[in-house]
Amino acid sequence: MLARWLIGMYLSYTVAMTTPYSVERLAWSDPVLGEMVFPAGVMTIRSGFGSGLTRRVGGPPGHLWAIGDRGPNMKVKTAVKRYGLRELESLAGVKGAKIMPRPDIGPALAELRLMDGKVEIVRTIRLVGEDGRPVSGWPMPSSDHLLAEPVFDIAGTQLCPDPEGLDTEGVVALADGSFWVGDEFGPSLVRLDAQGTVVLRLVPENMELSGMSSGQAVLPAIAGKRHLNRGFEALALSTDEKWLFLVFQSPLAHPDEAMHRKARHVRIWQLDAATGAVGAQYLYPLDPPETFLRDRARGAFDRQDIKVSEIAWLADEALLVLERGSETTKIYRCAISESYALAPEHLDVDTRPTIEQLSAGPDEFMLPTLHKQLLMTSDDASELAADLEGMIVLSPTELLLVNDNDFGVEGVETSFWKVIFHAPVLV
Repeated sequence: MLARWLIGMYLSYTVAMTTPYSVERLAWSDPVLGEMVFPAGVMTIRSGFGSGLTRRVGGPPGHLWAIGDRGPNMKVKTAVKRYGLRELESLAGVKGAKIMPRPDIGPALAELRLMDGKVEIVRTIRLVGEDGRPVSGWPMPSSDHLLAEPVFDIAGTQLCPDPEGLDTEGVVALADGSFWVGDEFGPSLVRLDAQGTVVLRLVPENMELSGMSSGQAVLPAIAGKRHLNRGFEALALSTDEKWLFLVFQSPLAHPDEAMHRKARHVRIWQLDAATGAVGAQYLYPLDPPETFLRDRARGAFDRQDIKVSEIAWLADEALLVLERGSETTKIYRCAISESYALAPEHLDVDTRPTIEQLSAGPDEFMLPTLHKQLLMTSDDASELAADLEGMIVLSPTELLLVNDNDFGVEGVETSFWKVIFHAPVLV
């Protein structure tokens, strides 16, 4: 019964809403950062700048910015099966364990130029702290308020937690040359100056700040309920730069992990772009797992596998939302207005039932949710890459998408795709 209702809801969002479009792959070559020889093969580590895209108002024509995440990392099973590192098998039972083959490679920005059907790197900026040292991609320390994943180097030695470590995902570029960046670890909202220096890091109000030189615990404590590695994923900036929109990658694990797995709605925050104060909270409804056709064709695919990986602001007060599995990517348009905003108590970590409990339950969901208009799905464009994470609007009829290559640890290369709609829908 519930499954039929979910399919019905999906159809109500999407019937007759997809706009005709075409796709074009742009020329690009990943810079190679090095190779590592292992018993079962060679790992070619490449630059990874597919976690988020942004454009700066008033910036040079054709220029855009991209951000990479924490650095090369892989699951234990990948290290063992793909590269023959059997000495790491003992870590297979460590929940959430990741292997970092090059711990020295960390978060970075790249200025890119789009011209004549190709994308080129103009410059790369490694993120640094106030002391000038490069920011690491090592997770923050675990605590009562923060579950952090353990990470190990290629020899199986556990890396020490880093209070200033970042797993950067979403990014916006401001007219004054600075940036806001979303981090999955804290989760945290990070302000960078034009040189890529961390000048401010906003974290949940109950988080320990020891060792975090630029930290301020001012965000709602409920942000700390993010599921492991599913924190702040995407950012968008209003045209007047007054508002910053931030989306969690998945439903919160609130009050527990079971709710993360079952919930059907993702939280979007509207923040003051100057201070980071939350002004409103919205709910984005996820599609049923059955509608991610490319993912279902590859095997088991559940609600917990669905993510929101990018958002972009449209001038008429709407958001574009990139919702995906691993293979299937969908782009939705969602109008934003005060009528969709939730009551303030839903930002309170102590409110019961939680949004996630209501969302996961069998009863009809009664809270206001954003309405969705489907613009495209990669189920209709098989040439599009998997793991698309970055998105910007180029014109009223053009989008630019990019996949996350995970620094090439499993042989994937970055690919940029221009999506050309047959009508001006991106206004």
